[in-house]
Amino acid sequence: MTPAFALDVQRRGGIVFPHLKDRPYHAFRPHLYTPEELFAGFDRHDPCTYCQTPDATIHLHWQETGQVAPKHVLDGILRRAHDQSITDALTEYLESINRKVVAIMGGHSMLRTDPRYREVAQIARSLTQKGYLLVSGGGPGAMEATHLGAWFAERPNSDLEDALSILAKAPSYRDLEWLTSAFEVRERYPWTSEACDSLGIPTWLYGHDPPTPFATHIAKYFANSLREEGLITIAVHGIIFSPGSAGTIQEIFQDVTQNHYATLGIVSPMVFLDKIFWTETKPIYPLLQSLAEGHLYGKLLGLADTVEETIHLIETLPPEKPEQSPNWHFCRAHCGMRD
Repeated sequence: MTPAFALDVQRRGGIVFPHLKDRPYHAFRPHLYTPEELFAGFDRHDPCTYCQTPDATIHLHWQETGQVAPKHVLDGILRRAHDQSITDALTEYLESINRKVVAIMGGHSMLRTDPRYREVAQIARSLTQKGYLLVSGGGPGAMEATHLGAWFAERPNSDLEDALSILAKAPSYRDLEWLTSAFEVRERYPWTSEACDSLGIPTWLYGHDPPTPFATHIAKYFANSLREEGLITIAVHGIIFSPGSAGTIQEIFQDVTQNHYATLGIVSPMVFLDKIFWTETKPIYPLLQSLAEGHLYGKLLGLADTVEETIHLIETLPPEKPEQSPNWHFCRAHCGMRD
């Protein structure tokens, strides 16, 4: 766009957003990220090459420019524009594929050698085979297991087991070869088709743990609040909560709030994997049952201990619409304002 053309657009009421090349990200991007874009330049034979990738470079810039409180107003504006662009791209992507969305939440510190990690991968693999789009926070632990399972949806279970043995060489996201082993799996078992796609929604707020390269589409945000709320909102056909800590519990109550007040006009199932964990270790489930008394989402709560039970609950607890619209408005109710 020439300066004269840009000036003409502005004179006629248009807004021209510049592309500032001194930022390591494009604020007005039209598409979601891919692993190939975020991990460009990564060499799995040299784990430290991650530090020069766009993902790591953007996180460093985020830190140096004030983290959650940008030092310069322009950085704040550009980050907001970036996140809005990601939301637009995410909406367009979901509309284009027309698949039922199920999310899996769980701790980022869940080890790859944890039996629950294997179970989450198997759940995700099976649900992907059934046509669901699997979504997670896009990081390590239970989140990575979600995308690993989807990645292997068109391969035999023996291939998934082999992948798990490779990943077990670096069980924690803190291990030097955590990312290296993931790319080794990707090389040995390449992506096969769109039927194996999954969506990761991470944030640079938690940039200390890289996004999983098994998510084929990545909606990465600067603002964690937008990322968390958006992730829960799109999972209309249910969220599976595997064991986790504060972050997972925060997501549980964000989901409960949406369901309790039916703010989106729909109530979605909530399935909890590991009965002892959610009733005794972290006794959230009894509290939810109490909160849900007299509310529609009380019928959409479920506890499971196995892969099969979890899948059954997702398939037999469809989302429901409340009988009455939740959108009560003072002016409509009392002052004659029309819808």
